[in-house]
Amino acid sequence: MVMRLLVVEDDERLSGLVRRGLRAEGYAVDCVSTIEDARWMAIENEFDAIVLDLGLPDGDGFDLCVALRDQRRPTPILILTARDAIVDRVRGLDAGADDYLVKPFAFSELAARVRALIRRGGRERPPVLKVGAVELDPARHVVLVADRALTLSIREFAILELFLRRPDEVLTRADIIEHVWDWAYEGTSNVVDVYVHALRLRLGVGPGLPRIETIRGVGYILRSPDQDIGDPRRTGPAAA
Repeated sequence: MVMRLLVVEDDERLSGLVRRGLRAEGYAVDCVSTIEDARWMAIENEFDAIVLDLGLPDGDGFDLCVALRDQRRPTPILILTARDAIVDRVRGLDAGADDYLVKPFAFSELAARVRALIRRGGRERPPVLKVGAVELDPARHVVLVADRALTLSIREFAILELFLRRPDEVLTRADIIEHVWDWAYEGTSNVVDVYVHALRLRLGVGPGLPRIETIRGVGYILRSPDQDIGDPRRTGPAAA
């Protein structure tokens, strides 16, 4: 599924630039500007990494690092700050941060450091997901359908990954939005229908292929090839 990041930065212009850049890299990005909001977000949600400023309106980012580590939150933390003194770098790493990048910075370096953090400290994920004749490799961003490579958009790939992680389980549109888009998404759930319909067409039908079925009034389910069709509320494979 799409990697989810939390950016903690009180400079609105910089926060917006970082958010847009990371979203262009394929991440879902939530932004907050205070320690209080960041602590709540980090405890209530699962993030793959946190990009953290130090000088915040209600305190110091070092304190947030310590608080999250004291609560055994393992989310990788990258401190992004104008403080370039060695003593600050040491304090940040000792407080529980995993990396330290000084402003001004090149966005390409920030993106590379985030990728490295996620590789080292992200939540454990199966190397390859497989349901029937569909295989998905999250690390290499590769999808095989009956041993043939299939090119998907970022959102299509993320939705398929979510389905493959939870086969034969009904997913609501809200479930899909929560895992594939970020917390601040303000669009309608109809966008899910559009992407699922497109993904269903891309996967096609055939022996050994799972089916994406619509559960009327609820959401969608990826039905494994060996599962019987038993839900009277379902609609046919062609339904969106």
